[in-house]
Amino acid sequence: MQLTGRILWLTDDTAHLEQQLSGTNPQFDPADPPALHFGVNTDAMINGAACTLGYTGEILGPYFLQNFKDSVEVDAVKQGGFQVVVGGDAYGSGSSREVAVVAHQGAGIELVIARSFQRIFQENMVYAGLPFTTDFGVVERLRAGEDIDLPSLGQALPPFFRAVSEAGGLMRYGTHVLAGQVGPTYEVERAPRPMNCIEKIVAAKAWRGKDQPFGIAAVEPGDQILCEADFRGMHEYTGGMVMNLYAQEWADAPIHQPELAAAFEDHFVLIDRDTVPISVKRKRLAPAKSLAAEMIEACERNGIRLHGPGRLKQGVCHRIVVEDYARPGDIIVLTDSHTPTAGVMNAFAFGVGSTAMAFALRTGMIPVTVPKTVRVWVEGDAKGILSPKDLVLHLIGDPFFREEHWRESPTDTCVIQLGGPGLDQWNVDELSVITNMTVEGGLMTGIVEPCAPIREFLQATRGQDYAARLVEPDEGATYVKTIRVNLDEVPLTVATPGDSRNRKPLTEVGDVAIHNVVIASCTGGSLSDLRAAADVLRGRKLADNVRVTVTPSSADVADAARSEGLLSLFSELGAVVTDPGCGSCIGNGPGIPYEGETTASTTNRNFDRRMGAPGPVYLVSPAIAAASAVTGKLTDPRSL
Repeated sequence: MQLTGRILWLTDDTAHLEQQLSGTNPQFDPADPPALHFGVNTDAMINGAACTLGYTGEILGPYFLQNFKDSVEVDAVKQGGFQVVVGGDAYGSGSSREVAVVAHQGAGIELVIARSFQRIFQENMVYAGLPFTTDFGVVERLRAGEDIDLPSLGQALPPFFRAVSEAGGLMRYGTHVLAGQVGPTYEVERAPRPMNCIEKIVAAKAWRGKDQPFGIAAVEPGDQILCEADFRGMHEYTGGMVMNLYAQEWADAPIHQPELAAAFEDHFVLIDRDTVPISVKRKRLAPAKSLAAEMIEACERNGIRLHGPGRLKQGVCHRIVVEDYARPGDIIVLTDSHTPTAGVMNAFAFGVGSTAMAFALRTGMIPVTVPKTVRVWVEGDAKGILSPKDLVLHLIGDPFFREEHWRESPTDTCVIQLGGPGLDQWNVDELSVITNMTVEGGLMTGIVEPCAPIREFLQATRGQDYAARLVEPDEGATYVKTIRVNLDEVPLTVATPGDSRNRKPLTEVGDVAIHNVVIASCTGGSLSDLRAAADVLRGRKLADNVRVTVTPSSADVADAARSEGLLSLFSELGAVVTDPGCGSCIGNGPGIPYEGETTASTTNRNFDRRMGAPGPVYLVSPAIAAASAVTGKLTDPRSL
């Protein structure tokens, strides 16, 4: 590749960005550029409304970076002739949407340069064929007129990524795997070593070659291993793309073990509700219905079970996976970044892109870069006040995670392994908030060590505690770091607008007026979440000019909350109570901010415009959300 177009520097300084969009080509020093935007996220790369339109570069290219820093107009990147984009740390934060990569390609971007990349986005670039590098020296080489051999950039990648690139992509590599034309890119005969929870799961499910039993003696961080997948899932945003990719490579070949796969109609089911702004319905409703119909037709044709209205249990995919599918020791993958929710079940659960899911549906396997592990040992007493939401916001906002102190190479990944007696005071609903939001800290996932809440949940919901499947870490296992957390020392915590890692103790936030309160999502719409909010609201009334939306995360949650009188309590106070779904978390349902509103939300992500409209969003616990609804400002529930 020679530089025939322009370089777009995604700077913190909006003026620098706007100058480039106006035609200026700044000669920034790649060794010492101006501050680059931290965590350019997938919602900024391609917004939720554009994602409903389709999944090809032709459709998505014009919307690449639309509204980024309130400066980028539709089709500005392609019309500006930009060929290379340069970002800062944590490029590709956020969702697993592979369409974020497709949008780059559709906008004419041929190379991405950044300080570091987030795991799912980086994998999606490899599998979709978008070259990338962390070597800023490439900028000067391009400026000097050098013809950069883009495939050579891939030679710096680990063996599996190189093999995929040389095969012509992950789908073609999958065909070679099925035909027995390739074997593992890693050594299968290994000496045992002490391993942590996720290493033990990966080793047990490692592919040894065609027609060989799964399992090797040990793995270690950095290994790239093909693993047997126990559960695979997708939803309306991604299902059509997954099945289209599948058909392109394998036509009507059968899905591998379709009984271990499911599709979920959850992201679009609330768009048509009365309190959703007309402007949102006008943009999203018709194309969303089309995407959903495409997924449903493909799944019915291929024998994949469907969850949604009028079908199997309705609700957010992650909550249903915890309720019905996840087992200790499983590898669980869905085309959604909040798949780590199921890590609460002592499972290895993580999000993947559409290409990886299509590969998994045909081969029954998923590629894994073995992560580094940080052990978080929880002690102390939450005193019935501190919530797991406070704890996870406190953790992911710590500089160790925010600044990725664990990272040593561009392809490193990291997970949190949670243990300690402090976990026993919370139930699975509550603990799942922590694993769910690990991805917001730039982590691959989180996993909970065997503990009483897991055993009790399994016994109550499945009729057995799966004791034989529980995965304990080995004595002497290796950790990047062990963090001991005393809950007595963790403050009530919020995430200030723009990024979930923007942690701040509630006491330091100041007097923030709240107009819109959302209690919902895979993170904040469980039965425990609804109970926590109801405990604060009971006997009180909502402040004037505050509106509240409550969305249970599954049909089971809604049924239990209804029988306990929680839904009627919310309704009688004037809240909008919806049926289960993702809703306003991704700008697709009641609770979307109106003009001029500030939102307090129990959801997991507060990127600019993530909830479907501009306006600051604070991430909070259900108790803080409810207290804020009562006073009309961010409030400690103990002060009521």
